[in-house]
Amino acid sequence: MFNEENDKNLIEKKISSEKIFDGVLLHVWKDEVELPNGHKSVREWIKHPGASSVIPLLPDNQIILVRQFRYPVNQVTLEVPAGKLDAPGEDPIECAKRELSEETGYTAGKIWKLTTIATTVGFTDEFIHLYAATDLKSGKQHTDDDEFINTVKMPLTAALELVETGKIIDSKSIISILLLAKQIFHKKN
Repeated sequence: MFNEENDKNLIEKKISSEKIFDGVLLHVWKDEVELPNGHKSVREWIKHPGASSVIPLLPDNQIILVRQFRYPVNQVTLEVPAGKLDAPGEDPIECAKRELSEETGYTAGKIWKLTTIATTVGFTDEFIHLYAATDLKSGKQHTDDDEFINTVKMPLTAALELVETGKIIDSKSIISILLLAKQIFHKKN
């Protein structure tokens, strides 16, 4: 077990901060910090507004995933529906509901939080709030003008296999699938 009291000797102190890139989604900062040993160093990091995702679960233990091209990794990925928080202070559950509707056309009668993850703690402050949804009602997909998404229904067990074989590579999706499977299959045992 770890002792948080021992962590005080790990804390870095910000000396200065400079915004070096101000993009549409990402804002890059370069901070000078004082290390625990008194030396100075530089930390470059990305400010992100945060996001929500949702894994829709049908009554027969099928889930709905989305396929879309992801430019940074230059491939089509299989993921849970997700999107960024649109405004400061937006309720993450409202973001999850919006993304579920936009990307899949479904609305949820029941939605619950699985967890919140910090996506890449070494260079961004992005947190994604992970949800699951049931009691789904189908509707019409209505993606943003710059989104091209195909929906895929598959058994949760098949999605687990795709996680285990490395065919699902997106971290929010992997965590959502594993946590939902634990909840679903743990209840039966």
